Amino acid sequence: MATKEEFFATISQALSANSARAPYPPYADTDLVAKPRVAGGSAEAVFRKNFAAAGGVTVSDLGELKAELARHDTKRGVCDPALSATLGGLDIEWTTTFDRQRPDDYAVGATIASGAIAETGSLILKDRATCDRLAALAPWVHVAVVRRADIFLTLPEALTRLGDDPYVVFATGPSKTADVEGILIQGVHGPGAQIAWLVD
Repeated sequence: MATKEEFFATISQALSANSARAPYPPYADTDLVAKPRVAGGSAEAVFRKNFAAAGGVTVSDLGELKAELARHDTKRGVCDPALSATLGGLDIEWTTTFDRQRPDDYAVGATIASGAIAETGSLILKDRATCDRLAALAPWVHVAVVRRADIFLTLPEALTRLGDDPYVVFATGPSKTADVEGILIQGVHGPGAQIAWLVD
């Protein structure tokens, strides 16, 4: 019987032969777009509408963010180090390192999103650009800072810009599941509140 190290070494060896990423299959972008979902103005306006339909909240400045966080019990949180100075004015005790031994300590996580998809109302969280994946997934409230210039109108447009990041999360509003008797429950497999802070 192989040891755990031997088992993983065998997997690594098998995967090393397939290091080149397969190209995306050819498709016509226009055939894959839900046209009614992208109607209604700019990419930002469409994103706001579809993100809200999925249960998410968008804010445009620190005052709006503070008011939204006041609706939740957010006394302690974890944030991307690049955001600590900006978020310092909020009444929250921030840390910039997620302690995996104490995941329930954080009521709010604040990370930098790599973009957003207007068509689906989704945030794009790339592993390499996110300070810690758990900061976006473990706290009850997640704040994603999104540059307006990084809001893609359609899903095909966003897919062509993903690059080679090995792990990408599309967060479409709060976490939801209906796998128990078809009853929709929010916040089971991720945040129960999803906030997108749109910045220039």
